Amino acid sequence: MGSGAEVHSPGQDRSVDLRKYDAGAAADAGGVEGLQSATTSPPFAGAASAPVSPTAREGGAADVVVRCGHARDVSTEDMLAASAYLFVAPENLASMAGVMKDFFDRQYYPLLDRIQGRAAAVIVAAGSDGHGAVRQIERILTGWRLRLAAESLIVRVDAQTPEAILAPKHLSAAQLEPARDLGRALAAGLGMGIF
Repeated sequence: MGSGAEVHSPGQDRSVDLRKYDAGAAADAGGVEGLQSATTSPPFAGAASAPVSPTAREGGAADVVVRCGHARDVSTEDMLAASAYLFVAPENLASMAGVMKDFFDRQYYPLLDRIQGRAAAVIVAAGSDGHGAVRQIERILTGWRLRLAAESLIVRVDAQTPEAILAPKHLSAAQLEPARDLGRALAAGLGMGIF
C-alpha cells in the first residue's frame, strides 16, 4: 500500500483512504494527549501540565485545553485530570512501540474503573501496516471501557529498508492533516459536550 492514512474499524481488516475524512498529531516514540474542558483554547499543540477545571462559554460549548505528553512521562494523575485521550504511537514489528506498552503496563491497573466512559482516539504511524498496534491499543482501551470517538487512524510512512526504518521520519502535510483533523474533531466533540 502507498503512503497515506487509513481508518481502522475494530474487528475489520479493510482499509479506507482517510484523506476524505475529518481526522492532529503524528507519532514519534509514543505519546498521550489528554483533552480536557477548560477556560482557554490554545492551538492543537503541547501545553502546560497543570490540571484545569471545565467551564462553559457562551453558546454552551466549553473551550478545550490540550496537554501533550510523552508516554514515559504521563502519570496517573495526568490521566485522571483529562476528560478524553488521544493515544499516538508508532508500530514496531507489528506491535505498539515498547514505550507505549510500558505506559499501558504502568497505568492500566491504577486507572481501571476510574476513567471508564471517557472518549478516546488512536493514531498509529507504521511502515506499511499498522493494524497490529491498533488492535493492541484498542483492546486495552476496551478493558478501560473508554469510548472510541472515531475509528483509529493509521499513518503509513512506507519505510521498508533497514535504513528507512531507522531514519528519522518527516511526514508531509498530507500525511499529517488526517491526524490533525482527528485531534480537532475529538477536541470539538469534548468542547460541545458530545463526549
